[in-house]
Amino acid sequence: MQLVIHQLIILLFVSMIVFTIDVKQYYFPVPVVLVFIGIGLSFLPLFSGFETSKDILYELFIPGLLFVSAYQYSAEAFKKNALLIISLSTLGMIATVLLLGTGIYYATSFFYPFSWSISFLLAAILAPTDPISVVSILKHSSGSNEIADVVEGESMLNDGTSVVLFTVFLTLVESGGRFSTLHFVEDFAFVAIGGVVVGLVFGWILSQAVHITSHQPYQVMLSVLIAYGSFLLAEEIGFSGVLATVVSGIMLSNTFSKKEKERPFRIALGGFWNVIDPLLSSILFLFIGIQSAAYLNFDYWYLALIIFVLSVLARFAVLALTLYSVPKWRKKFSNILSVLIMLSWSGIKGSMSVILLLWTLDSSAGEIPILISLAFASILISFVLQSAGIYPLTKLLNKKK
Repeated sequence: MQLVIHQLIILLFVSMIVFTIDVKQYYFPVPVVLVFIGIGLSFLPLFSGFETSKDILYELFIPGLLFVSAYQYSAEAFKKNALLIISLSTLGMIATVLLLGTGIYYATSFFYPFSWSISFLLAAILAPTDPISVVSILKHSSGSNEIADVVEGESMLNDGTSVVLFTVFLTLVESGGRFSTLHFVEDFAFVAIGGVVVGLVFGWILSQAVHITSHQPYQVMLSVLIAYGSFLLAEEIGFSGVLATVVSGIMLSNTFSKKEKERPFRIALGGFWNVIDPLLSSILFLFIGIQSAAYLNFDYWYLALIIFVLSVLARFAVLALTLYSVPKWRKKFSNILSVLIMLSWSGIKGSMSVILLLWTLDSSAGEIPILISLAFASILISFVLQSAGIYPLTKLLNKKK
């Protein structure tokens, strides 16, 4: 216990230093810096043998981070892009996993052959996107909030889809069973719809309960209860806790947009969550760096780079098919090719990918060890190249436009 306390104190101290320096002013995202610091910390005796379970990351960090993103997300932006965001985070996510999984299967056949189920499992791990690294940079550098709004909205919702896809393919890997389309659709509908219903109920409760009293500490505690309560209840029933938390946060955002009298509650909420959010995210990314260090010493970095490139191409193909299939979405953006490139490059792998990856550590399947190393390496490549490259890329595309 004492060791854990010492580790947390060091992590908090490092986080404070990084935020004090404010590396964002150099357009180099804070999460990338934190991940590299985490890798460096892994070599210190204090952090030798450091391990964190997916349960801690999934149940402690994810609900808070998602709730903050959802309730601070513009209700107007969501209404404006709702169909596009929902399409990309559901059907688009499924198509990306299938396309990327196929690419991984054939690419690895030349180096370290994977089975179909392992290929799709790796694709499901790498498919979810993380907006924390790039949204603020994207808004500043692109000159348009709409692209950033789509990236952020999609990233909030696609985590739920990715968890369902991941569990289906992990079960296939461990059982050696066959993929059933009907079974998948039934499971997906049950988990997703159930999560949305729980989120709607909790979101409505929160929007009504805040009027019981003007006592701000009570209102803040109620928001914590809603964020984590909706998540844990949905997960306990077998629904998507991610979707439950996101939907409850979006409902709160919608309430904020309609009533000016909610302003004191909004200020109280911001005073609390604007401290908790960077604290959770900084420790999470330090955890990712420390945890990944043990898996990065392997001989297949070139294969990890190939898989990273395939993930960007798969996302580009799905985005192009989605936007070109609906004229209204295609006309939403003035320069469709530049938008496709920016949306594709903004699909960074991050916290949810690592949590899904840690989920596989207890699996006894024979190909899992190389999958873990490949996934960690691909996530790190994505994190560094895409986070650091988003600013110069958007500037270059805007200049050409």
